[in-house]
Amino acid sequence: MAIVVNPISPIAFSVFGLNIRWYALAYIAAFVVGYFMLRSFTRDKNTQIRLDKKQLDDLLTALIFGVILGGRLGYILFYNLPFFLSHPLEIFAVWHGGMSFHGGLIGVIVSTFLFVWNQKRQGNLAGSIYANSFRLLDIMAVVAPIGLFFGRIANFINMEVMGRVTDVPWAVVFAGDSDLPRHPSPIYEASLEGVLLFIIMYCLYKFTKLRKYPGALGGMLGMLYAIFRIFCEQFRAPDIQIGFLTSWGLTMGQMLSGVMFVAGMIIFGIAIRKK
Repeated sequence: MAIVVNPISPIAFSVFGLNIRWYALAYIAAFVVGYFMLRSFTRDKNTQIRLDKKQLDDLLTALIFGVILGGRLGYILFYNLPFFLSHPLEIFAVWHGGMSFHGGLIGVIVSTFLFVWNQKRQGNLAGSIYANSFRLLDIMAVVAPIGLFFGRIANFINMEVMGRVTDVPWAVVFAGDSDLPRHPSPIYEASLEGVLLFIIMYCLYKFTKLRKYPGALGGMLGMLYAIFRIFCEQFRAPDIQIGFLTSWGLTMGQMLSGVMFVAGMIIFGIAIRKK
């Protein structure tokens, strides 16, 4: 017996005629919580890098641009390039959905290196650009799962990236949308890629010496996220415009996560060998 869920409007509320969507609130919540966690970590006595308020504000601005631009470009290139080539104005319609985690991750990495390079150029940071960039990315590796959690909850509210048809007792049917019971895959991902991944990364930061090796925690995030994403993709319906990439069921998310796992493993290995 499937669980019947009444669809929730993607619009959370309106202000002066402007519709505020749950997806936008998810991003806002992620950035707000992430900012205060970054501030806490960079003021910790055990931290390897310290930033003042202005530097944190500049970093947050860089990250917002990195996440949005990287996430959108990643979705366009990896998931729906033919459509956007035919409808170029839709590239800017981010309120219609369409963000890629893997693209957003690349955007975060690039924006972090650019931020550190600019701070180094202004004489505000000592040490190498490489080490400081990866120290920041290690902290963000602890914070990132919180953003993933909010994003997946918004996916569920919007009835996006839902799972494959199933007969498990906790299958979900959205009333008025489809009678087919499906895996609530956004909830799976929110639990694994969000809650569980945050707990693991926080414990690795607090109770191990990995934070002393620039890049080690970032590499761990890459490997762990890839494992959780590949697992969750077993229950998630493939993107309708792409389908399965192979006859044995490989999805685009699994392929990108496989590349991410290898990259994370390389970064982790280099970080451990070079303190």
